Amino acid sequence: MVQSHRRSNAQRQADYRARHLKDENSQLERLSLLVDLHAKRALERLACCYGVTQRTMLERLLMQANRVAQQQAAEHSPDGQTDYFDKRISLQWQAVTR
Repeated sequence: MVQSHRRSNAQRQADYRARHLKDENSQLERLSLLVDLHAKRALERLACCYGVTQRTMLERLLMQANRVAQQQAAEHSPDGQTDYFDKRISLQWQAVTR
């Protein structure tokens, strides 16, 4: 008797991700989110303007904002950076990317 190897949609998606979305250094995490249309178009324009992928552009913008926040946290209190990394500090929103 031959059994069918039918796979659910979720199983097929998991198989696809395992085959195609490899992270050799285990340094990547998947984001699944919706963003405002204007923000998405801005990301597209910025990436095109600088000749990088949208992923690279987003990573650079986030890391730049991260550096600014670390600096603000350090200026806020002596333990500011530690508080920042432990998510125990609230900073005032300023021009994040100077």
